[in-house]
Amino acid sequence: MRRTDRLFELIQLFRGGRLWRGQDLAHHLEVSLRTIYRDIDTLVASGVPIEGERGLGYMLREPIFIPPLTLSTLELEALHLGMHFVAHTGDETLSEAARQLKIKIDAVLPSNRQGKNFAKGIGIYAPTPEGPHVFLPVLREAIRQKQKLNITYHRLDGKNTKRLVRPLHLEFWGSVWTLTAWCERRNDFRTFRVDRIKAAKQYEAFRSEPGKRFTDFLERFQDKWTPVIRPETRQTKI
Repeated sequence: MRRTDRLFELIQLFRGGRLWRGQDLAHHLEVSLRTIYRDIDTLVASGVPIEGERGLGYMLREPIFIPPLTLSTLELEALHLGMHFVAHTGDETLSEAARQLKIKIDAVLPSNRQGKNFAKGIGIYAPTPEGPHVFLPVLREAIRQKQKLNITYHRLDGKNTKRLVRPLHLEFWGSVWTLTAWCERRNDFRTFRVDRIKAAKQYEAFRSEPGKRFTDFLERFQDKWTPVIRPETRQTKI
């Protein structure tokens, strides 16, 4: 992540109003604690009203406002369609987040550029994802926090299997969600259909290791891992 992007992300985190410890920020942004302290000093020197001290934590003492973006017609159309798509294909919490985001964005747009008027000439009729997806929020959180998961998985042969996995990436294939993970039991990559996950419980944190990352998965299976292949017929056996 570029330093300018990291500084912007720090501002976004502080705008949430909570107290952040330096080590939590470092873990979230995947940089050293020294880098976080240096970035905070830079923000304070530039006038961002951050208060706190090392070892205790930091927070904003007053709201800050970032100038609004100027979006082109195509960018705005892509934004409206993206929110509409997520609202109809994600799990309950992600769908609600997309709907709330749409309300917030429409509130600062002229009436002729709001979603109900601006994107009414285009519709998305994606199929409803197969099966329940109650574990999607758990999977997303585990990927963000780098937490291993104990899962119970219903295989295509009708049997249940228990696995300890490192969740790496979620994929939506038009009708099903899948989870690409490193399986500790098989000591290899595996892809699981989310609608076949019957239980998922966070276990312990993990660190990115060479050979066990999503980028390593892509390097090994890039010629086989494409949207035209149905998830249940991929070459990575469960």
